[in-house]
Amino acid sequence: MAGPKILVFAGSLRTGSFNETLAAYVARKLTELGAEVTHASLRDYPMPLYDGDLEAREGVPERGQAFALLMSQHLGIFIAGPEYNAGITPLMKNTLDWVSRVDRGSAYKNRIFALGAASDGPRGGYRSLIHTRHVLELGCAAMVQPEMVAVSGASKAYDENGELIGPTAKVAANTLSALVANAKRYAA
Repeated sequence: MAGPKILVFAGSLRTGSFNETLAAYVARKLTELGAEVTHASLRDYPMPLYDGDLEAREGVPERGQAFALLMSQHLGIFIAGPEYNAGITPLMKNTLDWVSRVDRGSAYKNRIFALGAASDGPRGGYRSLIHTRHVLELGCAAMVQPEMVAVSGASKAYDENGELIGPTAKVAANTLSALVANAKRYAA
């Protein structure tokens, strides 16, 4: 049996983003665990700022619909989200908001979400993880697994082969193993 389909993306478009580095690492590790991985970039899904009047006039933008469809095609979703001012990035919040408007937020149902963040600071983006969890669970009624990855000191968190080092490597391994196991449950 093929592994579960898992979508991985980062909530940052910045060149050299620590969170895109984390997303690439996660995609590689999930593949090693037997998952069928899609590593997407939000750069390919540009959307206007959410505006209820715009939605009433024109509906959900085509790229919002396309990203919701992409999410719906996966049983697991890993989001690597940076922290801006102790919270979720505007890019990530806008994406989650538009997706919630497609088919009553069906892209959030019947799949499992896992969260990660990377920062050069000592908390590793942990505050954005909590904020993103609240948006997904309380706002979108998504199932978010308890295990999360917070990569602190992100500029020095990987070895020369791109592998996480230190205790964060074990946390990431546990989080990703749980994501694969949880996604398989949705396949049954």
